[in-house]
Amino acid sequence: MNLLISMPLAQAAAPAAGSSWTMWIMLALIFVVMWFFMIRPQRKQQKELQNFRDALKKGDKVVTIGGIYGTIVEVKEESVLMEVDSNVKIRVSKNALVKDFAEPGK
Repeated sequence: MNLLISMPLAQAAAPAAGSSWTMWIMLALIFVVMWFFMIRPQRKQQKELQNFRDALKKGDKVVTIGGIYGTIVEVKEESVLMEVDSNVKIRVSKNALVKDFAEPGK
């Protein structure tokens, strides 16, 4: 009698061989989709931002992370001197520069 009861329980407890492969394939597929839609675009954006910061030159109009608009007066290795108003200059890190801009209001 025990043999008859234990056989169906043993069969129910044993996982199907195909389900483990399906799980690994789905896991790999999820990783590929995450990489394609999240990681890849972020790396591309970071590369474009780094290229922008490396190509800075005198006269470029830029915006800082804090929203300060200005024109570059001097470029050093790690920082730039920005003119934000006539005779008002500030030195900021290149990492604080986000993008160039078109004159606001023009």
